[in-house]
Amino acid sequence: MNPRVAVVLGSGLGAFADTLENATVTPYSDIPGWPPSTAIGHAGKLVVGSVTGTPVAVLAGRAHLYEGYTAQQSAFGIRHLRKMGVESLVLTNAAGGVNPKFGPGHLVLISDHINLLGQNPLTGPNDDSLGPRFPDMTEAYSKSYREIACAAGREIGLDLPEGVYAAVPGPNYETPAEIRYMRAIGADLVGMSTVPETIAANHMGMKVLGISCVTNAAAGVLDQKLHHAEVLEVGERMKDTLIELLRRVIPRLQ
Repeated sequence: MNPRVAVVLGSGLGAFADTLENATVTPYSDIPGWPPSTAIGHAGKLVVGSVTGTPVAVLAGRAHLYEGYTAQQSAFGIRHLRKMGVESLVLTNAAGGVNPKFGPGHLVLISDHINLLGQNPLTGPNDDSLGPRFPDMTEAYSKSYREIACAAGREIGLDLPEGVYAAVPGPNYETPAEIRYMRAIGADLVGMSTVPETIAANHMGMKVLGISCVTNAAAGVLDQKLHHAEVLEVGERMKDTLIELLRRVIPRLQ
C-alpha cells in the first residue's frame, strides 16, 4: 500500500485515524528521529490504511514548538510522508476564532497563513533533493483542493468558509491585545501548529488542504477565560462531521 494522500490530525481530532480500513499502526517511537507527541489530545502514531478504497497515511499527533521542538522537528513527519510517496496533504488543527464570524464548532478552510512563530523549517543549508532554496508560497494552500472540499461539504449540508490562519508559538493563549493585532494584519484564525508543516510540504512540491476546527473564540472576543478542556470538548463534538468530510474529500485528492 503506497498512499499518495496523508492527513495530519490536530488536538482533539484524532478519531479519524480509528476509521481507516485495513490499518497498520506504527508508534512514532518506533521510527528513528521522529519527535514524540507530548501534547494532550495527540496520540503519537502513524496509521496507514484506506478510506473507501483510497490508500491514506494519517499522523495522529504532531510536534509543536511549545513542546520544545524546532520548526525543523515539527516538519519531520511531513518529510517522512513525502519519502513514502505522499503528494497530497490534509492538515487539520484546532484554532481560535479571531474573526467573530467563526465561533466554536465551525470548520474553516485555510486560504493563507501568517507565520508569527519566529522560526522556519527551511532555515539552514538547503537540501536540493527536497526542493529549491527559495520556494514560492503564492498558493500555499491549494485553491483546487479548497474547491473540492467545498463541493464535498455541500453534499452533507456543510458550509465551509475560508480564512487566514496565524501561527504563534504558545503554549499560553494569546492576550486580547495580540488578538486585536492579528485581526488588524488580516488573520481570521489563530493556532500553534500547521505553518511549519505547510512550508515544508510546499518546499517539496506537495499540495496542501488546511482545515481548522474552531474550538474557541480567541481572547477578548468574548468576556470569558480560555481553557484547553474546551478545545478537546468541541473537537469531540465535531469529530463525526470532520470524519464524514474527510471521507468524501480524500478519494478526490489523488
